Amino acid sequence: MIGRLTSAVEFAGEEASPWGALKLIAGSANPELAARISEILDVQLTDPRLRRFPDGEINVKIEDSMRGHDVFVIQPTSPPVNEHLMELFIILDALRRASAGRVTAVIPYYGYARKERKTQPREPISAKLVANFITLAGADRLLLLDLHAEAIEGFFDVPTDHLTPYRIIADHLHTLNLQHLTIVAPDAGGGRRAEAVANQLGAPIAFGYKRRSGDDEVEVIAVSGDVKDRDCVVVEDIITTGGTISKLAQALRRQGARRVFVAATHPVLTGDAVQRLKRADIEQVIVTDSVPISPDKLGPDSPLTVLSVAPLLAEAIIRVHENRSVSELFR
Repeated sequence: MIGRLTSAVEFAGEEASPWGALKLIAGSANPELAARISEILDVQLTDPRLRRFPDGEINVKIEDSMRGHDVFVIQPTSPPVNEHLMELFIILDALRRASAGRVTAVIPYYGYARKERKTQPREPISAKLVANFITLAGADRLLLLDLHAEAIEGFFDVPTDHLTPYRIIADHLHTLNLQHLTIVAPDAGGGRRAEAVANQLGAPIAFGYKRRSGDDEVEVIAVSGDVKDRDCVVVEDIITTGGTISKLAQALRRQGARRVFVAATHPVLTGDAVQRLKRADIEQVIVTDSVPISPDKLGPDSPLTVLSVAPLLAEAIIRVHENRSVSELFR
């Protein structure tokens, strides 16, 4: 079930923008999210005509004129990542060649974000390569949501706004009547994300400690912090297989946690991730609609609660369109 969050988006009209009329374009990666943003803004959504050739190549045709308009392309690069990335590149190129006044890529989930640095010799920095391709294809600026690594924002040579859903998550946690709350970071790298949520709720922070074995399996060794007899909320950016989160939940239980909740922005949820989370004795897994979730993962016995980031993205789009501050959203 998706929490229908409302947002009073103030739209000053086209005369407030130096970039022409606002246009919204939806890629095929998350049409439901694009439709929610369109509804909030009361701006018609343009769906490009996507054609697939017999050899697997795709072609995009944008039916409406984009000349001189301020265009926002909504396309998370979620699985299948390579296909959605290529579609984004082609849409951006088509808009550039159509003389759009300005093109903003709205990417709620940024694929290849885990590879923002080299950890072994002769490895690529794929997140930087993707950033290069996006700007080369025609993006004049970007709206991004909860990047795996904040350094990725600096990979772009065009204006970039990095949005976070922590207030949305904290508002939902307020409704759960949690007792003796502790926010848990899965590791040291997730400390700033956990701190942002903890500050919203006035809660202490605990940290998980993990190591990887030779076959890249994650082992959660222990949790540092006050978790005994407390409601613990693990804050993460991405859930893919659910393996690390499940092991951390088990470690919290072993150390006496009263209940365990999980809050994650991007529910990639490959394979049997949902079943794995159910077996981990997690009370609730709170995620957003940054990427689409298949209906079979949202049944009545599903641990997932889905909050919409559409109001946040819609407000950011209007602020960019009207040349107003985006950072004010997080003050």
